[in-house]
Amino acid sequence: MDWDERYSESEFVYGTEPNEFLVSVVDRLPKGTVLSLAEGEGRNAVYLASLGFRVTGVDGSAVGLQKAEKLAAERGVTITTIHADLSTFEIGLDQWDAIIASYCHVPSEIRIPLHRAAVKGLKSGGVFVLEAFSKEQLAYGTGGPQSPDMLMSLADLKQELTGLDLIHAVQIEREVCEGNRHTGLASVVQIFGIKP
Repeated sequence: MDWDERYSESEFVYGTEPNEFLVSVVDRLPKGTVLSLAEGEGRNAVYLASLGFRVTGVDGSAVGLQKAEKLAAERGVTITTIHADLSTFEIGLDQWDAIIASYCHVPSEIRIPLHRAAVKGLKSGGVFVLEAFSKEQLAYGTGGPQSPDMLMSLADLKQELTGLDLIHAVQIEREVCEGNRHTGLASVVQIFGIKP
């Protein structure tokens, strides 16, 4: 997948509105610093910045992040963007009030250490929010990776996120309407976890 190529379209591939699950839990995020993994074109980072969070979006696509910065400027907010490969990006220790992973689909050899690093990167009381396509999504044909290894299961996530109190951990069917590539009935996993 060449994300620079995908994001080079003039329109926003996944729209400019934030992820619905993130919106549903945003009131439960501690005000402060938020790291958004695989932020892409900025829809979640810009939304969070508009609510007063200090947001850093990291992504492997420089083109996506340029669009994120443009969207932030249009909406009158400031975000920090970091162009980095998630396989080598250093999240740090005990420094984030919240970490967001909205459709952050990477191979398991990258995802497992990334999720473990995210747990370590949260401050005590920090929150981890994830929504992603489940392994069952392949049968739906409404978006997401075609590789089972890049899709997620609750059982795997519970292992990868050891150290969080999982307040909400479900696999559900829901109508996803996020741009032209995530549209229709989908099978997703959702996590809302707090670091004790």
